[in-house]
Amino acid sequence: MMKNMIIYSLLCFISLFFSCTGKEHGNSNVAIDEYEIYADGKTITTRGLQKAIDDCSKNGGGIVSLPAGEYLTGTIVLKKNVTLKLEEGSKIIGSRNISDYPDKGRRKALIFAEKSDNISIIGRGEIDGNGAAFNQGNDAPNRPTLVLLLDCNKVKVNGVKLSNSGFWTFRFVRCDGVDISKVYVEGHANWNNDGFDIESKNVTIRDCVLDTDDDAICFKSEDPNYVVENITVTNCNLSSNCNYIKFGTASAGGFRNIRVSDCILHKCSKSLLRFWEKRVPGVTNPITGIAGMALEVVDGGFMEDVMISDLTMEDVQTPVFIRLGRRKHSDNSYLKNIQIKNITATSVSYVASSITGVPGLRVENVEISDIDFRLKGGGKIIDTQAEVPEAEEEYPENRMFGIMLPAYGFYVRHADNIRFINTKLSIIGNEEERYAFVADDVNGLEIINSTLQSPFSELSAVHLKDCKNIKVPEELQ
Repeated sequence: MMKNMIIYSLLCFISLFFSCTGKEHGNSNVAIDEYEIYADGKTITTRGLQKAIDDCSKNGGGIVSLPAGEYLTGTIVLKKNVTLKLEEGSKIIGSRNISDYPDKGRRKALIFAEKSDNISIIGRGEIDGNGAAFNQGNDAPNRPTLVLLLDCNKVKVNGVKLSNSGFWTFRFVRCDGVDISKVYVEGHANWNNDGFDIESKNVTIRDCVLDTDDDAICFKSEDPNYVVENITVTNCNLSSNCNYIKFGTASAGGFRNIRVSDCILHKCSKSLLRFWEKRVPGVTNPITGIAGMALEVVDGGFMEDVMISDLTMEDVQTPVFIRLGRRKHSDNSYLKNIQIKNITATSVSYVASSITGVPGLRVENVEISDIDFRLKGGGKIIDTQAEVPEAEEEYPENRMFGIMLPAYGFYVRHADNIRFINTKLSIIGNEEERYAFVADDVNGLEIINSTLQSPFSELSAVHLKDCKNIKVPEELQ
């Protein structure tokens, strides 16, 4: 009797504050006392939450608002014209029981939507995936993504905290018109805790903070018939134990017209899985990012018209990694028309930045300007004599060619029309004997108004091999 009275009182409390109104999408009004919705964080409440969302959508849409409390649930499916609002102090908590997550689309998910237009997740509350409860291990199967949206139009996400996913945090696929702002992501509960995984078009991301074990912002292209395009990312604070900004590795379709600007990149609050100081020679801090920006096309797709500008990055192993490869059949692949400008970076490893294609697939038209890179020294002359593997079919990563490339600054190979303007490369830490810059099989290379610190050896700052149409000051060669 006492237990029933407690539940009844709790339901009455929710009936005063939990509502579906028609302020945004319709004129729906829901009689809250019809739903069994628990806010004690212990009682599974999936059915009540889902019924409220379903009824709200059927009646034209509106706002489903959760007051302060903890709502333990399995998969919740957002429906057309519904806004899920988490009031301050409210938290959706993912069930620890995997059977509470039926397969939806490509993955299981805590919050899911498919072909649902005009949907929103807003407020000052939190969605916590309880991700440590699920399979551990890189790419381990049968884990729920925190938020997964498929083929949805007009999506808004504002203000909420997304935390502790069992897999990726926020994945949106083939969506059109996505507006994300002031979202905080914390992802250190499991492997593959990316922040935003973007395979959509007409997307704006601004004023967000991401603190993730895996890639912070990752543009993916798994569908060979879909182009990821018209995307702007600005004024975000990004930290990652992998790549801060990444395109790929899924790159079967294409990336076009993407802008990333005015972001701060730095180390995470924690690192529970990576231990880079044990895996990458020269790295002394376990909390570092792999690459500041990684632009990768290796699965048969393309990339063009990408601009990355006005970034500051610290605690990063490699500031720039650009790779056109042949992991899968990709004879028609291309990577071209890339602009990178106004970037400052301080590296914590010996792994140089690189721009590389493979024989028959050449990177084209990359301009890097107004950069100031402070790069960790310690390479020796003998490191410049090592054979750099093509690694055509390997997984793309900054250290895929080894830890010590022939250059401490940039290594460029199989590329056309590469320009460096107002580039400053300087050495920090130990003395560095490698070249500052190595170009191998490059047609059209310009280094203009640049300062490249000379190595502490008899080597020149710039080394050219099998190159033509070169505009490099003689004093650097």
